[in-house]
Amino acid sequence: MARIVEVEAYLGPSDLAAHSSKGLTPRTRAMFGPPGHAYVYLIYGMHHCMNVVTEPEGSGTGVLLRAVEPLANVQGNTKGPGLLTRALGIDLSHYGHDLCSDELHLLASESDPAPEIVSRPRVGVAYAQEWAEKPLRFYIAGNPFISRK
Repeated sequence: MARIVEVEAYLGPSDLAAHSSKGLTPRTRAMFGPPGHAYVYLIYGMHHCMNVVTEPEGSGTGVLLRAVEPLANVQGNTKGPGLLTRALGIDLSHYGHDLCSDELHLLASESDPAPEIVSRPRVGVAYAQEWAEKPLRFYIAGNPFISRK
């Protein structure tokens, strides 16, 4: 079990940093699928990353999980998108996975108070022109498990 503490938003085909900006492809099919499903992909040939599809089918929007705070039964570094998927055992077998299923799912915390959220530009998207500086990375202020300030 882990608490999501850092994410990046990807706003669909017009967002030049989003994989969906290339349109519907075999790789991006899950991003254009129903909300609440996983879009898992491999970067640099060695790191898995996971987005949660967030908007209605066909929109190509999602939120990249950048960091989680381990709460129980999570081993390893979780400060970064490739590290958190490794620690949580997420790989390409989870591509398109329904995140309301028993195997891998997201739950809202009912006991935590609303945290203070910080907004910053996304990481590693300098190629995305005007989209590179948009404040679409969000993290919990002061959380020691975020990947970077």
